[in-house]
Amino acid sequence: MTEKLTAEYLLPDLSDAERERQARVESILPAVAAAAEEADVTAAFPEGHAKLFADAGLLGLVVPEEYGGLGGGLRDLAATTYALGTVCGSTALSFFFHCSASSRGLLPLAAIDAGLYAEGDVPEIRAFAEKVLHRMGTEQKLMGNFASEAVKASNANVLISTTATKVEGGWLLNGEKSFGCLSGTADYYLVTAARDDVAGIDGLGLFFVARDSEGSRPRAPWRGLGMRASDNFGLVLENCFVPDDEALAVPGGFTSATTMSRGSWVGNQVAIAAIYAGVARGVWDYAMARTMAAKFADTGKPIASSPMHQVMIGDGESALGEAHLWLRRQIDLEASDPPILPKEDVVASWRLAKGAICEHAFTVATTAMKMCGTSGALMENEIGRAVRDTAMGLVQAFPAERGRLDLAKTIVEQQGWAGLTTRDSMGGSR
Repeated sequence: MTEKLTAEYLLPDLSDAERERQARVESILPAVAAAAEEADVTAAFPEGHAKLFADAGLLGLVVPEEYGGLGGGLRDLAATTYALGTVCGSTALSFFFHCSASSRGLLPLAAIDAGLYAEGDVPEIRAFAEKVLHRMGTEQKLMGNFASEAVKASNANVLISTTATKVEGGWLLNGEKSFGCLSGTADYYLVTAARDDVAGIDGLGLFFVARDSEGSRPRAPWRGLGMRASDNFGLVLENCFVPDDEALAVPGGFTSATTMSRGSWVGNQVAIAAIYAGVARGVWDYAMARTMAAKFADTGKPIASSPMHQVMIGDGESALGEAHLWLRRQIDLEASDPPILPKEDVVASWRLAKGAICEHAFTVATTAMKMCGTSGALMENEIGRAVRDTAMGLVQAFPAERGRLDLAKTIVEQQGWAGLTTRDSMGGSR
């Protein structure tokens, strides 16, 4: 009988090709697990992980084979972040942010095929998109992906205030990115910035910034409650020069591409939620093994057999099951071919699913903590990391309350929360 892969706890219907890709993931899980505790303590992405993933071919997991990748899709990404989450949430989050850069190549190519661009703009857009994919697949380079900023808008998830100013031979970037993993670690950063000569979101562009580029540096160290080893320091850009051939600055080039995503504005966000479900799976297995192995001195029965533990086991299994159900449903909605529902319904489902998955994952982690008692509730063991890591899921991207509110607003007022915006789209100035 073929051994069950970790990813099959989430997706039991893996195809043969998906299973082969997940076997690569499974092969690195012991090394990721072995590094997890020290990574959390030092709050640093492990130095050897980039090579570990590259050697397994996984930096090109969701890159088409013609660009040197493994040809995986959203199901592969969600299955991988889930599996990685069972052993190290930080590594899973960092890997997701690397893989999310692929959308900056895949979506523009899809938009070209859909005829969304003027004929004269296609060569420039295609060249940039293919460069993204070749760097991830053929070259096995580690990517950072920087869009989020500290400044906020009341009607959008991300407000882009970083500017791109045209100069001879390229662009000067100025701004500060507040969120994005692998700062100071990735080979390249993909930065979203707004051209200062084009109004509105059509002025948004994408820019490659090499890690050692003059005028770029990580922000101050991030001391997060959880996900501490993701090098999530953000990025400061001060007159950082980006050559023309390292930019996608065609007006509307990026925003037209985002219309091609199945779900949220750049797609693949469900794979972040898969991380938290994976963390929950990992800590639940730990708690069950611990309480089954420990025995009562007077009866010799497992501690897990006590009425209190059995109630908690029921609660934990229920929460874990609901997290998996929400996650599988959203993956199906975003990955099925042909589509099950129109895009607006898929996005509406995501607004609920993200919060539901993360809240259930947190419930699993805290239930596991209760099951293991005081002796198991250590800062740096599986319990401590899982409670802190799943807590980050409650606030990452948007909390459950925001998703439910946005869905209600969409239903009642036909006006939802935008994926991203710019200052001049709000009627202000940059």
